[in-house]
Amino acid sequence: MNGKPPVAREQVLAPLILILLGAVIVGGIGYLGRSARRSAMEATRPASVPPRRAEAPRSTPRSVAERPSSEIVLDIAEAPFKGAKDARLVIVEFSDYQCPFCARHVRETMPQIERTYVQTGKVKYVFRDFPLEAIHPQAFRAAEAARCAGDQGKFWEMHDRLFAHPNALEEKDLIAHAEALGLDAKRFRQCLERRRFAERVRRDLWEGQRAGVRGTPSFLVGFAESRGKVRVVRVLRGAQPYEAFRETIEELLREGGSS
Repeated sequence: MNGKPPVAREQVLAPLILILLGAVIVGGIGYLGRSARRSAMEATRPASVPPRRAEAPRSTPRSVAERPSSEIVLDIAEAPFKGAKDARLVIVEFSDYQCPFCARHVRETMPQIERTYVQTGKVKYVFRDFPLEAIHPQAFRAAEAARCAGDQGKFWEMHDRLFAHPNALEEKDLIAHAEALGLDAKRFRQCLERRRFAERVRRDLWEGQRAGVRGTPSFLVGFAESRGKVRVVRVLRGAQPYEAFRETIEELLREGGSS
């Protein structure tokens, strides 16, 4: 027979397979190129910034000073004080020499009050005794010792020394403090032995209780009136930070006695 030899199936399929593979390879290369360009564009595009939330307005801290629920008038005619004698605004502290919170007030807050308000003549700072004998058995005698030192013109020096040495308040310690301050030791010892100021300390206790003082330190802030009286308009309880006093003092200085 003169016919052409039959073409094998493999000979027909092989070129087709090569064409298909080429198309797949070309398509894959194109896809990868497009993906790379898209990734590069996204990398260089500036990130969107989320909208900033509006901050809620901060509330003004509430004052810790209380207004007395009833009229309080204190007698400070015989009480030791710092500052101008005729200052209109008066802070009366009721304190205890064995009270750690009282010592913290003397150490941390009182110096700032002195610098800003007492030494500038804006505030008269008065000290009253309030020894809590049930928990501080040496506080009453320490209060008497400070008064005896005051009888020799060194109340505040003894006040500071007692608060600086809260674990040295026995009788022998009180006498040693007096000697360290240069007091007449014999006169000081007689003052303690005769309990010369015990009644005055008890009077402070009674007046503090009548004014609503229950713990130490307590601060009664008010305006000076005639004959050594103070009309109390604010009360701060506990060892408050200086800012609490500043806020109260500034408010009352603006009011000037109209509260």
